[in-house]
Amino acid sequence: MLAQRLITAAIGIPVIAGLILLGGTVYDIVVAIILAVAAFEFCAIVSTHEGLTRPFWRPTLWQLLAIAWIALIVSRAGRLDDEIGVICGIIALYLVSTIVRNRPLSYRRFAWMSVPVAVAYIGFLGAHFVPLRDLDGDGKWVFLAILGTWATDTFAYGVGRLIGRRKIAPRISPGKTLEGTAAGLAGGLASVIVIAEVLDLPMSIGEAALLGAVLPTAAVLGDLVESHIKRGAGVKDTSELVPGHGGFLDRLDSLLFTVPLVYYFAIWVVL
Repeated sequence: MLAQRLITAAIGIPVIAGLILLGGTVYDIVVAIILAVAAFEFCAIVSTHEGLTRPFWRPTLWQLLAIAWIALIVSRAGRLDDEIGVICGIIALYLVSTIVRNRPLSYRRFAWMSVPVAVAYIGFLGAHFVPLRDLDGDGKWVFLAILGTWATDTFAYGVGRLIGRRKIAPRISPGKTLEGTAAGLAGGLASVIVIAEVLDLPMSIGEAALLGAVLPTAAVLGDLVESHIKRGAGVKDTSELVPGHGGFLDRLDSLLFTVPLVYYFAIWVVL
């Protein structure tokens, strides 16, 4: 498993970095494809009895509708405005509330419900990859969002494995510990400040510290939301498309919360 994860990372990271640097239409198309696959996975685990066994070449009507809507949202993502930011905040709060209320997202009796939820969760939140890239000419804001999120996850995972003892959400994410989460929050804070400085983003130290304080929290919440969804669906991973890492949605979970956060922080606070 570890070897698979390392090989996938060794191949995937340069490809992702190249796409971010390239930007333009190719970047937008890849974002749309990734979000569409994530939506396919989401609909499969929350609305069908076949779960992960249903092949991609036999999509349900609901999966096709979700993919079409997400493609439309991404194609118009450059027009996102302040009102969409408020909507995204409401979506994020609703998803977090499902954890607090212990209400798993499962639509096995009403499969059509998976479409609006997939569009809201994956489409609206994930579409912010496009305008975030458009904020500059070299993708530095996207790199900040991704690297800051990865740093948070890495610190949390590493410290949690080494010294983690106290579980914070054993029914949702058994591997998540208080020690690991604290390390993720602290490491994420420091990483965002360092990354912003290295990338020479137009932020003061105070602004970078403020973003560093909220981004790791958003990353943790995004991870918990997706774990909650998988628990309700009774699956460990959303698919096996990314060797050693699960599915596309498994890789996007934290980013669906942190990318919109960085975008609106950039346009409302910094720019």
